[in-house]
Amino acid sequence: MVSLAAAFAASAAPIPLFNTYRAEDGFTNADFSLAVVVYDLPTLVALLVIGRLSNHLGRRRTAIASLALLALGCLLLLNVHDVGTLLAGRVLMGLGAGLASSNVTAYIVDAAPARPVWLASVASSQTPMVGLAVGAIASGALVQFGPWPRHLIYVVVLGLLLLSTVLIAISPETVAPTPGAWRSLRPSVGVPARVRPLLPVAAAVFLSTWATGAFYQAFVPALVEEQLHTRSPLVLGLIFAAYMAPSAFGAPLGGRFTPAAAQRVGMIAFLVGMIGIITAIATGTLALFITATVIAGASQGIAISAATRGLLQGSTLTDRAPIFSAIYLICYSAAAFPSLIAGQLSKTFSLPQIALGYGGLALVATLFTVIAARNPDSQ
Repeated sequence: MVSLAAAFAASAAPIPLFNTYRAEDGFTNADFSLAVVVYDLPTLVALLVIGRLSNHLGRRRTAIASLALLALGCLLLLNVHDVGTLLAGRVLMGLGAGLASSNVTAYIVDAAPARPVWLASVASSQTPMVGLAVGAIASGALVQFGPWPRHLIYVVVLGLLLLSTVLIAISPETVAPTPGAWRSLRPSVGVPARVRPLLPVAAAVFLSTWATGAFYQAFVPALVEEQLHTRSPLVLGLIFAAYMAPSAFGAPLGGRFTPAAAQRVGMIAFLVGMIGIITAIATGTLALFITATVIAGASQGIAISAATRGLLQGSTLTDRAPIFSAIYLICYSAAAFPSLIAGQLSKTFSLPQIALGYGGLALVATLFTVIAARNPDSQ
């Protein structure tokens, strides 16, 4: 779990620096939207091509490789003064995060105890949220109060990635190496037949929640400055964390319900949070924005962990990496493509109007979830 959290802390580290890059280097909202896309698309490539590699090489080797790619990305971002460097660093981070998303999460599920039954799905689905929150807060604090504001957070994250590599290296392997590693690199997404009826609703949950997470990365830095009237990197980091961190606290609540019921409850509450976010942007109310962000973050935790729990129920050891590859393939697609579209629309439409579009996406996903959610044992 430490390694997965570290991987996503590294991914969040640049976000509080976006307004610094905007002010000092002339970056635009479209540039940051593109940075989200070039992070997510390599992640998709990693999931498609190497998502099953740990079934053949073992979890430890692939986990260490993912941390190495993230460290290379951090090294590049130590010297960001043009869009090309930012994009190159985010590409490497995307590859590392994609490899970690399927293989390190499968490692967590392999090692998790059988009881409580919701623990594996919560730990695997919510540890990235915790990592993103910690990375954003630490970055905001170091940018605002630490020395070397454009560099120190990357040095700290590099140390954390090194520590995680050591911890992985001394951890027991859970998968015996088997032949077929090269064949596993052929791009494909396959999940057990019992999972397929659950995928449409799970996809709706992942689509709306992860798209909103990408919105927070690409557009909230500008919204915080222009609509909510603060330039504090720490406030920006806290706001991003306010969306990510409560997800981990909301997730165990979903364990009290069946997967279908938890997805319905989570998405209805998520829609309420999105309505509050849009209202806060329209009125310029920072306190309402933070409150609504916390509500949306906690409720996405309920919905995401419930969807993950349903997909994992009854899975075998070799099923898990492909299932997580499919889950994160949907998640990163949901983050990348709406962000790409919104980045182009930001040249024509205002940021409050862009936010309204994300609210419409949440409304459609919630209605579909309420109507179509089902439990795995109903098949």
